[in-house]
Amino acid sequence: MFVFACVGCGARLTIPLSQVVLPAHAHQTYGNGIQLPVLMDSGTFAVDPEPWGPPWLRWEEIDPDEAAARGVYAPVYSLSDGVPGAIVIAPGDTRGTRLIPENGGGYCCGLGGGDGPNMACEACGLPVATRVDDCSLWQAVWLDPNAVRRLPVEGADHTPSSWAELVAKGKGTPPVEPIATWGSWQWPNDCWSWSPQWEAAAGRALAHLLVASGGQPVTVPDGLTAEVFQRALDAMLPAGPPARRAVLAGPGRPASDTDADILFVPIHPQTGETWTPPGPAASAYLVPLPFGVWLWLAFPEPHLPAPASGGMPAGVLRDDPPAPRPHHLFRADRSAFQHTLVRQPAVRSPWLREILEDVTQRLYARLF
Repeated sequence: MFVFACVGCGARLTIPLSQVVLPAHAHQTYGNGIQLPVLMDSGTFAVDPEPWGPPWLRWEEIDPDEAAARGVYAPVYSLSDGVPGAIVIAPGDTRGTRLIPENGGGYCCGLGGGDGPNMACEACGLPVATRVDDCSLWQAVWLDPNAVRRLPVEGADHTPSSWAELVAKGKGTPPVEPIATWGSWQWPNDCWSWSPQWEAAAGRALAHLLVASGGQPVTVPDGLTAEVFQRALDAMLPAGPPARRAVLAGPGRPASDTDADILFVPIHPQTGETWTPPGPAASAYLVPLPFGVWLWLAFPEPHLPAPASGGMPAGVLRDDPPAPRPHHLFRADRSAFQHTLVRQPAVRSPWLREILEDVTQRLYARLF
């Protein structure tokens, strides 16, 4: 475990924190006027390996070779020219900081972070972090990697959980959840919708699925997995055999699909390690999913249906109905898809570049 301290005066700025993987939805902008919750669990931090935030460079200002050296292989609207390695934590885990009022600009209903660092060390006044809590953005504090330093906590032993322990805990991410909006006198201030976390995870996974397809059709398992991915795959890839087969694999799953071309596998939430299958299946293309999303797909949580009439069947204790269904088909997060696809060397191929351009021009609007 670690605490983060100010480089200017050494004052401690956080509680003790354990490192976890950066969430797939860390930079997501979701909907319009949506009240998103806190990004990070209390007591955790994550590091963004890429630059993010101002200043931004338009693609026309960047040499293609320089972009490729940064792992970007296709045109984007802009790239951050900021410092990589920003540390993200829950706002409630900060200590000894104060807001900088003159840098408190936002976009609508809160702090957007567009004016640069808006939190300073209370002891010496050094700008150390950026608080984000505007609508449609995940609430978080981003520590400036040049303004803080990481200090180990003596006597703290944080051993990552094993794959088996993670599965046993069974902490999956529900695909549908209530989403809070600002609302008005004539509209409710919350509604049931597809999870923003699922949409971001699916956007990232869809980019990997297209690369893995090699331009051929791809089939995924029936049920929720098909509801999330198959419609987009069918729209973007040609029809007809031979189709490449994608299946779910990972800890606790039977090793019966060793001939599958593509495997949906989990990312360890603490280490960022991608689960790798043993034996012949190791040669398949691995499509990483956040552990909570993968767990729900791999081991769906049963929900007993409510009867059409009368009481609940004998022996059934719960009487709550299933969560309401969203009013629209599942749509992957466009930004997560584009962000991932432009960072795959395969995007240089003409057929993938054409898909990327169509998505950029919103020709696939009904899928995102």
